[in-house]
Amino acid sequence: MLKIFMDFLSGWKMTLLGGLFLAASFILPVYGYAKMQNLAFVCIFISGLPLLYLSAYRIIYNRGISKISSALLISMAMLAAIFIGDLFAAGEVAFIMAVGALLEDMTTSRAQKGLKKLITVTPQRGNLIKDGQVKTVNITEIRRGDKLRIFPGETIPVDGVIIDGESSVDQSVMTGESLPVDKKISDKVFSGTLNQYGSIDIEATKTGEDSSIQKLVRLVRNSANKQASTQRTADLWASWLVPLVLIIAVLTYFITGEIVRAVTVMVVFCPCALVLATPTAIMAAIGQATKHGVIIKSGEALEQMGKVKNIAFDKTGTITRGTLEVTDVVSLCELNSEMLLALIASAESKSEHPLARAVVKKAKEKSLSLYDVSDFEMTAGRGIKARVNGKSYVIGNEQYLQSEDISISVSARENLNKLRAQGKACLIVAEGQHLMGIVGLGDSQRQYAKEMVDVLSSMKTDSVLLTGDNSKAASFWGKKVGISNIKAELLPEQKVLAIEQLKSYGKVCMIGDGVNDAPALRKSDVGIAMGAMGSDLAIEVADIALMTDDLSKIPYLKWLSVETIRTINFAITLSMLINFIAVLLSVYGLLTPTSGAVVHNVGSCLVVLLAALLYDRKYKRKDEMNIKKYTPDTDCI
Repeated sequence: MLKIFMDFLSGWKMTLLGGLFLAASFILPVYGYAKMQNLAFVCIFISGLPLLYLSAYRIIYNRGISKISSALLISMAMLAAIFIGDLFAAGEVAFIMAVGALLEDMTTSRAQKGLKKLITVTPQRGNLIKDGQVKTVNITEIRRGDKLRIFPGETIPVDGVIIDGESSVDQSVMTGESLPVDKKISDKVFSGTLNQYGSIDIEATKTGEDSSIQKLVRLVRNSANKQASTQRTADLWASWLVPLVLIIAVLTYFITGEIVRAVTVMVVFCPCALVLATPTAIMAAIGQATKHGVIIKSGEALEQMGKVKNIAFDKTGTITRGTLEVTDVVSLCELNSEMLLALIASAESKSEHPLARAVVKKAKEKSLSLYDVSDFEMTAGRGIKARVNGKSYVIGNEQYLQSEDISISVSARENLNKLRAQGKACLIVAEGQHLMGIVGLGDSQRQYAKEMVDVLSSMKTDSVLLTGDNSKAASFWGKKVGISNIKAELLPEQKVLAIEQLKSYGKVCMIGDGVNDAPALRKSDVGIAMGAMGSDLAIEVADIALMTDDLSKIPYLKWLSVETIRTINFAITLSMLINFIAVLLSVYGLLTPTSGAVVHNVGSCLVVLLAALLYDRKYKRKDEMNIKKYTPDTDCI
């Protein structure tokens, strides 16, 4: 009950009321109403009582040196001003502190806009389909497996899979993507995202606290509670500075014999700016990152990222997309590449092997007509036999063809070696004993991978490639994206050892998919999971989660971390400088309690505002990631 009353006194309305009485206590005595100076007591009561309550609360409940707080120092300064009869100074100290606290709350609230945006888009109701009828229900009533209908313009209430309809979904709140994403049957949709055009039916896969939007809200909210080491250092400094200023105030009184100077010292040397600068900057940075689809789980992770010297990348799913696609069709007969692809896709259409599916997918993308297939026979892990248009074909790897007494010609082997050097899988097709061609299938490079490495290098951050692939494939991809430090054929535990070796040269960041790379992500100073939207393991293991697979977010994250540290250091230095100058002026009698309160609070608000402005700071290197239009990394047919 007492806290509720103190919160009421600390609000804008009561604070302004106290300010009016304070102004009256200054103006009315000028016009002959001397006793009206006592009106300052109203302001002291309204704005000073919450300070006394806060200082007493911290003395009782805080531990150790943290019992001594800035509220205690200001309370002492206010009581000292009352003792010397300067009621207006006592009221002004309390009033300006109250206004400063309100302004600080406003800037902190601005820094938390990213979290507020997530909370406001969290849906509360959904359209449940049951017995052929659509009924609007509370989101708490929706269970996994329920069917839901999402109309155009509605926010998707739960994570799910589309079972009917097509639409475009605005996922910006989750991923930071500027354009809507087209969705069709079997595509995943996520809670909190906005269905824009078509009506779709979905089957719920994750509801309530397990949904993507709730995970993000928890992550961003919890990140505010995890202090960076800079923040802990600032709090420690503040705890020691308060006793120091009390000593200076006492010495000032004994040397000068003027208690007014001692009171002024206490007023101006409050470490509010020192304590507030770091958490405000951290919250502003986390808020900015959230609106760009980057979830930072703690202030410490943000700070550590700014100190990273080496960034280690997994290959599959990070530098590359992690999905096979046809990249080369080499004809060794009279058929052209499209005719050969149609022939192989026809034979493979009855197979469920990933290579077969990739071949059929490429044929469909090129709108190629497939032929009738008969006598299909598959040997698991090796290849197939089939009749296409009345002719028998053998398709598979080199060992399978050799087992069928089909020899590999010199020209065919040269093409095989060339494709394998690029880390590609190969399908060889033969009719009878005659080779007809080779299909190469490989992973594809992620957009902006090379540009990302170049920008990181310009930021004095080295890139390292850690992969379980063979050395030839690793060298090919490393050269392609500009990474020279490559460690290949690594098991998960060997990746951990590689991280440990890199840490001897400075802070290390590991970037992976959050699944196979979990041990390395844990071992690194900063672990970043790519494309973590909907991935429980990635969010759990990593310190930072990129909600999309956009590699341009990596240099942005490094820039944001560096800017945050720079802002914190500048804010702390500025606050200390302001306090030091103000103390000197107070000791020499150039500041009074009244003017000292103004100087202190102006400095405090300036520092907090500087930190909060980090939320809107622009990433100037963004254009460097878009120097040239992205083109596929391989010569796909």
